[in-house]
Amino acid sequence: MTGIYATSNKVVSSSLSNQRSKTGPNKGQSKAKGWEVGDSKEELKMKEDQQQHQYRRKFTGPTVYLLLLALSYSLGYMSGSSSSSSTTATNTNIATEQESLHLLQPRTESNQTFQNTAEPSGRGNSCTAISQSETDHYQFSTQCGAPIPSEHVRQKILDGLFNGSSPFVGFPPPHAVPYLRQKRIKGWGSNGAVFENLIRKVRPTTIIEVGTFLGASTIHMAQVAKGLGLHHTQIICVDDFRGWAGFRDLITGVPMINGDVTLLYQFMQNVAHFNVTDMVLPLPFSSASTLEKLCEYGVFGDLIEVDAGHDFHSAWSDINRAYKILRPGGVIFGHDYFTAADKRGVRRAVNLFARLKSLRILLDGQHWVIHSDA
Repeated sequence: MTGIYATSNKVVSSSLSNQRSKTGPNKGQSKAKGWEVGDSKEELKMKEDQQQHQYRRKFTGPTVYLLLLALSYSLGYMSGSSSSSSTTATNTNIATEQESLHLLQPRTESNQTFQNTAEPSGRGNSCTAISQSETDHYQFSTQCGAPIPSEHVRQKILDGLFNGSSPFVGFPPPHAVPYLRQKRIKGWGSNGAVFENLIRKVRPTTIIEVGTFLGASTIHMAQVAKGLGLHHTQIICVDDFRGWAGFRDLITGVPMINGDVTLLYQFMQNVAHFNVTDMVLPLPFSSASTLEKLCEYGVFGDLIEVDAGHDFHSAWSDINRAYKILRPGGVIFGHDYFTAADKRGVRRAVNLFARLKSLRILLDGQHWVIHSDA
């Protein structure tokens, strides 16, 4: 049946074709296609080709352009949505990691240990990935000089920063005398047990203190060191001795001379009053520049206290720079681990630093303590 049907179709098709070629198109076709009844076969063929060519031109012109434009827009929108979703997901992961750092809550009892969760996988990997991709925040690139012997530390600094002469020579200057008290000690947590605990354990020959103010903890450490027979210990005090904007609203009675708040002079007066000028050396410059300079000089500390700015960025900078000049086997520590300033900025900086370095945080009262990884 199939073969007969196919053959029959061919016969019918051939017959119709012959009929058209003899009689030409009907009037309806002529009117629709623009043919005339008297046209020859060649003319009909030519007109039909022209019509098809015009249809193709209409389709390949503005219509194709609009179709391509719509397709491009659709693809661009889908790609943009995918990219936006990917970026949002990445940002969410980073925000989640940062929030987790805020929430690291060690036990608050004295002399307790807080083990940082720097796991080799899972969340630890997430934090490590951030540190590798945002290297500017984690690199402090100054190359430290070769460590110099502790007995040369004081003179090295005096030669480099004070023209070889101690700032206590000729102190106090005449213009400052009317503004100085015999002693004025003001500090926060400056006599905590952590100082004697660490000095007794480390027996440091060089102590570096970042953040000194009026020297309460400085003088306490000098007295503890003397009491333990460490008479040659040097305490290097890094502080610009300017306080902070508005501090005189909180701490009254601090005189000002031509914009100078006289904290350096009162600090030096306190040190002289307790007769420890041979053990203490103030460096009245910014913490960042001073710690970098000590690094260049090869001045390393056995014990370093960081107790300056309480916001995250200040604490983060000080801790990283100070750790670079911590001797192997030394200890870095600081105050204000529980202070609420800047959303617990000090704690966030300490936790992040310990996490990235895979170090353990110890707590002693209000102080955090980290031993070097050596």
